[in-house]
Amino acid sequence: MRSLVTGATRLLGIIGHPVSHSLSPCMQNAALLELGLDYLYVPLPVHPSRLETAVAGLQACGFVGFNVTIPHKQAITSLMDRLTEPAQLAGAVNTVRIEPDGTLTGTNTDIGGFVQPLVNSDWQGKTATILGNGGAALAVAIGCRQLGFEYIHVCGRDRDRLYAFCSGNTALEGVKPLLWTELDRVLPRTDLLVNTTPIGMVPTVEESPLSTENLSHLPEQATVYDLIYRPRPTRLLERAIGRGLRGIDGLAMLVAQGEAALEFWLDRPAPAGIMARAVQTLN
Repeated sequence: MRSLVTGATRLLGIIGHPVSHSLSPCMQNAALLELGLDYLYVPLPVHPSRLETAVAGLQACGFVGFNVTIPHKQAITSLMDRLTEPAQLAGAVNTVRIEPDGTLTGTNTDIGGFVQPLVNSDWQGKTATILGNGGAALAVAIGCRQLGFEYIHVCGRDRDRLYAFCSGNTALEGVKPLLWTELDRVLPRTDLLVNTTPIGMVPTVEESPLSTENLSHLPEQATVYDLIYRPRPTRLLERAIGRGLRGIDGLAMLVAQGEAALEFWLDRPAPAGIMARAVQTLN
């Protein structure tokens, strides 16, 4: 159990709108406690219209750093003094470090977080199909490129938004847009299927972005990766695992990006396994 908060307690946090659903306070405070540090990580609801004011307030109050969640990941990039290479690639920031001189360094740990559960497999020459074409899909597509996938498809329902997404970032050169109605055409040769849509999370927990029939087109060795971590498992993963496919849920990515964020702030390794145990207790 942590000691009482004092005037010497260092502060970290997460900004978003909303942030009440976030598991980051639970897992980050568990890690800080394990390290024996007098730090506290707090949720900070910030309306989009107050983003610049809120960031200035965190600087003024001496925060060490903070995480950034929906809907601020893209908007906050313009407020940074420096962007790391992952943040530049993704065009989004999910972790900010406030330097001793008060300047802001933004990075993106979502890409590395997504990749972490996949690094022990050989994806060279393989095919990835990504459901959705929002900010999370961008991080996933970049991660798939880093893993060595030869073919990467991004699937969306709106043609204009989909083609704008695939052509709007140089990091996505070669990524192929795919309309949802064309999905069954690529599923038989898909080695990794990733859901980046909100379909299947609260309040749509009974829904799945793909039907059982869709999943039947996947090869037997395919992996299905759902970025959603509540409920656990999602209906998509339930169906995939029921077919004997390998399933990965969003907790793996959540924990990996959280550990990377803590290391970015503290310049020391996160305690192994602590964040994972903390969020699994809540689930």
